[in-house]
Parts: sequence; C-alpha cells; structure tokens
Amino acid sequence: MGENKLRSRGWFGKSGKDGFIYRAWMKNQGYPADEFDGRPVIGICNTFSELTPCNGHFRELAESVKRGVWEAGGFPLEFPVMSLGETLIKPTAMLYRNLASMDVEESIRANPIDGVVLLCGCDKTTPSLVMGAASVDIPTIVVSGGPMLTGRYRGTNIGTSDVWRFSEMYRKGEISQEELTTAEACMCRSNGHCAVMGTASTMACMVESLGLTLPENAAIPAADSRRKVLAHLSGRRIVQMVNEDLRMSQILTKEAFENAIMLNAAIGGSTNFVIHLLAIAGRIGVDLSLDHFNDLCAKIPLLLNLQPSGGYFMEDFYYAGGLPVVIKEMISLLHKDVITVNGKTMAENSSTAECYNPEVIATLEEPVKNLTGLAVVRGNLCEHGAVIKPSASLNPALMKHRGRAVVFEDIDDYKHRLDDPDLDVDENCILVLKNVGPKGYPGMPEVGNMSLPKKILAKGIVDMIRISDGRMSGTGFGTVVLHVSPEAAVGGTLALVQDGDIIELDVENRKLNLEVSDEELNNRRAYWKPLDMGYSRGYVNLHINHVMQAHEGADLDFLRGGSGDKVTRDSH
Repeated sequence: MGENKLRSRGWFGKSGKDGFIYRAWMKNQGYPADEFDGRPVIGICNTFSELTPCNGHFRELAESVKRGVWEAGGFPLEFPVMSLGETLIKPTAMLYRNLASMDVEESIRANPIDGVVLLCGCDKTTPSLVMGAASVDIPTIVVSGGPMLTGRYRGTNIGTSDVWRFSEMYRKGEISQEELTTAEACMCRSNGHCAVMGTASTMACMVESLGLTLPENAAIPAADSRRKVLAHLSGRRIVQMVNEDLRMSQILTKEAFENAIMLNAAIGGSTNFVIHLLAIAGRIGVDLSLDHFNDLCAKIPLLLNLQPSGGYFMEDFYYAGGLPVVIKEMISLLHKDVITVNGKTMAENSSTAECYNPEVIATLEEPVKNLTGLAVVRGNLCEHGAVIKPSASLNPALMKHRGRAVVFEDIDDYKHRLDDPDLDVDENCILVLKNVGPKGYPGMPEVGNMSLPKKILAKGIVDMIRISDGRMSGTGFGTVVLHVSPEAAVGGTLALVQDGDIIELDVENRKLNLEVSDEELNNRRAYWKPLDMGYSRGYVNLHINHVMQAHEGADLDFLRGGSGDKVTRDSH
C-alpha cells in the first residue's frame, strides 16, 4: 500500500491546523516528528484486564508485538477495548460479546489505524475482536494469549475440565472444601487461558484454522518464551500486510470457514465454536448455516486426545507439534490453497509439520474416536437446529435414546429442585432446561451441561441426556444438546415441553423430536405467555430487542455485514 493510501494519512498527513491538532497532542508521548511522516500506523487492540485473568499477561505480550512493529518500520499504538472475563462477569460474558465487538469496530474505524493486531485469549475476547475487525476489514492479524501450563494436583495432571469432576465429588461428599481450595491453586498455576480444549483454546485454534494467525499460534503455552516470539513476529508481519494491502476479506473466504469447521471437528473443539463462527461469517459476508457444519463434520473423526474429549492438555498438544500437525494430517480433506496472514497457503504452512507424540495427535486411519466432534440435530423440538458434541459423551449408548422429560422452567427452578429427594427422575430420563437462550437469560449462559441430580450420582451414574437453549463451557462434557433454536423465550417448541413428555435423540440420523402431537402442541401454545424480561434500559434492553437466535450466531441484527474503514464523519 503506497504512503498516500494509508488511512492514517487522513490524520497525520494533513497540513496547517488540521495536521497540527492530530500530531501535536500525540507528541506529548515523546514521539519524534518523523514517526508521522508516512509509517504505517499499527493499532494493538488489547483486551488486558486484571478482571480477565486469562489475559492478565497482555501488557507484556503487547510489548513484544511493538518490538516487531518498530523493526518492520511501523508505528505501533496500543489501545484498550472492553475485556470479557469468563470467570467473573455475570450473568455471562456472552451477553457482552456483541457490545465488545462494537467497541472494537468503532475504535478501529474512528482512529488513524492502517493495520491492527488483535490480542485475545479468554473465550469471548477472540470472537468479539474478530467480529469487530471483520466489520472494518483492514489488514489484521491475531495473537492469542496461550493456554496455562498443565495443572498438577497430588501427583496427577488437572485442568479446567476437572472443575466439573471436583464439583460432583464435593456434592457426593468425597472431597472437602479444604481440598477444593488446594486444587484451585494447583489448577491455575501460570498465565494463560484454560489448559484443555475449552472454548478459549478452541477459539485460538479457530483463528489459526481461518488463516488469521501465524502458524503454531493456537497451542504455545502462555508461559513459554516462544509465545513472545510469535507476538514479535506478528508485529513484523502486520506492517508487511499493510504494505501488501492484505485484508481480512481476502483471508476469510468461504473455503477458510469450511476448513475451520472440519478442523474443529477433528480437534473436538467447543460447541461454542458454532455460534461464534456463524457470527463472524455474518460480519464478513460469507453465507454459512448449520447445515454446513453437518455436511462438513459428518465423516471426520476425533484426532486430538485432549480433555474434555480425551486425556491430555494444551501443553501436550504444543509439544506434540500443535495444530499444523492436524492440518497436515487433514490436508487431503481441506482447501489447501487458501491464503493465510503470512502470505502462504495452509498447505505450505503445514508441509514440514511433524507429530512428536501419536498418543496426543492421532491419524485419520487410527483416530482417537470415530465419533465426530460436532453434530447438528433437527426435529420438531429444534426446528432451526441444535448442537451436540458426540466426542464428549461419557455414554455412547445415549447417542440413540428415548426418555421421559424432567423439565426445569428456568435456571432458578433448576437450582431449587435438582437435588430434591422427591424429584421424579431416573437415569433414563432426559433433563430439559428452558429459558436460558440468547433472549431468555439474557445472554445465553453456559449452564447447558447441567449437573446430574444427587440421587442419580449416588447410583454411580455419570451421564444423562441434557437439553437446553443455552450453551455449555468448552471444558464441559457429557451427552448435552445445546443451542436449541428457536429458544423457549420466543415461543419455540422447547417452551411447550412438560414433565413426562417423551423425547427421542438420534445423533446418527441427526434427529431430536418431542413425541407430542401437533394438536396438543397447538393447545399448549394457546396458553403460553412470553417472559417478562424486566429490562427497560441500557445495553441489556438493546440486546434483548435485537439479538438473533443461536442458529444465526446470536449477533445483533443491525451488526450483520460491515461498516468498512471509512470514518463516520471527517470532522477536520
């Protein structure tokens, strides 16, 4: 890109009063005059926050990016955006994903930025930054924060997926609160996001699969010095991308999305991948639907032996060779000639990859599991679809099952009645949770992997079918049907399910049906009333009024598509 085409010249290239205003105030930070003479300005979009522990090391990571930018002749300028900490934000960080994406979009578009480096790690920080940047469509590269080191507790390896195991053990009285407190420190022992293939790691794999990062970005641990090296090299590369005018729209093609879907199935990625990828596609203008996921995932087995679908951790994944090994193994199924941010194709980037531990990364001929990492089911209970992660099931027999519904009307009803000794439930039943979808909660929280009733746990049962319009943490496991669409809060069939109704799940044939006649459902619908959401102001009210359903990515309806990089109004 020639100097006269740089966006930043609309600020720093002006003469007279206008240029004086833009340059003078920037010089109070100690920049010499020649920094404003045509260097590409690189924005470093930083989601650092002490309220987002997964991203707590991003100040240091940003400095590594800056070194690379300076070396390549760019002018790095760091800026903050809303940071979404999955571990602390209530009711759910997902409620604010779209708000953060708006922050990113407007921050990039309104400022003198020629290219941008997105620093993201914790679950929602990655899709929100990519969504916002995609709407502006300037040269962009992503740097993930990296996973934690594997936790160590009493001689065993642990990670975030063990939170659910510890919880069940505590509820059964097998461990004490003191032991839980000890495990806390043992699990989170370094910088970084979850050490398993949870949503954060899935998002890091997603951006590498899409071609938005340098190779190996997904798995390098946060504490490993090579994470800083990757950030440094990304700083160099973004300056070159600006000079080449290599924009997101050239990378985020339909073929790139298809690659990401197939690779996510192979690694057993989080079900949250679906909702975020759909939202990103909606921003960049790629036609993507749930049907694409089924078509592309149907014959892809699980290749990665990581928790929660397997036994190892992200640290092991990196030492085994990382995502490039999976890409190389899958290359015959992928679109190998798609371009990535380093200017090379996916095939070129993975050509020299080598697997150093076949126990961690398997082959197509001898996969970890034949069960796919993702399936989309449809039926009268989910007209617009629902998702399930077969590879995370603890009881494959539940992949085809008919059972009696035990219904919880909302999250409070669930919490109040789950452990009631009088709850009419057995292990063959299907737990149904309503009103935890995009509008209903609001924000679609990660409560879909419901705990089993205490009376069921007492029998030694570890898995039951659970169905909801909510999401589950990528660290979760079990036979869990999620993202039921339309959700209960808008009058989807889920809202009409009653205790005792028979539900059939048939994952192989991609079906989920409520065995209730249309006549009876129509009778029930006549008495159904919408929820009183109780929010009359602010962003939450905006979200409820404009959020789309899960099968559309749960984006806000007025954010689909892009704004472009032209400023709203040039004020000088």
